[in-house]
Amino acid sequence: MTRDQIFEFFRRLAEANPSPETELEFGNVYQLLVAVTLSAQATDVGVNKATRKLFQIVKTPQDMLDLGEEGLKEHIKTIGLFNSKARNVMAMAEILVREHGGEVPADRDLLTALPGVGRKTANVVLNCAFGAETFAVDTHIFRVGNRTGLAKGKTPLAVEKQLERKVPGPFRVGAHHWLILHGRYVCKARTPECWHCGVVDLCGYKAKVLEKGAMPAGAKKAVAVKKESKA
Repeated sequence: MTRDQIFEFFRRLAEANPSPETELEFGNVYQLLVAVTLSAQATDVGVNKATRKLFQIVKTPQDMLDLGEEGLKEHIKTIGLFNSKARNVMAMAEILVREHGGEVPADRDLLTALPGVGRKTANVVLNCAFGAETFAVDTHIFRVGNRTGLAKGKTPLAVEKQLERKVPGPFRVGAHHWLILHGRYVCKARTPECWHCGVVDLCGYKAKVLEKGAMPAGAKKAVAVKKESKA
């Protein structure tokens, strides 16, 4: 994409959704950190179902320590990898109380030093809680960045660096939300719904699916090859 195309890309996404937000539910910065940590390899919907009751009683790291690991597991047992996530969340709470006065630090290095917190989680917290211009590259953003030509890269970090360099000033805080939502509901993994995409004319994806119910060109080719191999 050219610089002008990138500006127009985000301008349209912003016009359609002026105030994008994470779909994770939380009441404060600590709850956001916990929710994002739990969301690894899980859906936001699944995390929200598990944390609604949890967050009624856990509002601070000390509350989490008072609940205890087994108590936490009872709340999050429907989430994948809940045992290891529970251990990380408890260890995180202990460090936050001991080293940060129970507060979540607004610093990427300090966040990624916490158990279970990687760069993506830190970027989400910095963006959603502190308004930082960070780009949390998950599977949706990685796919949209590469598929559209907006930000190509072989790794999430490479895509993040491209976004840092290319996203125009007015859209930097909301960019990762727009891209996640676009990937989740329009530019889907198996069949991108190009027929109702508001930025389809700016997209560099060659195998566009312009009719509902159609199959991407790449998928058609794969089916044809499979049929030939069986024959």
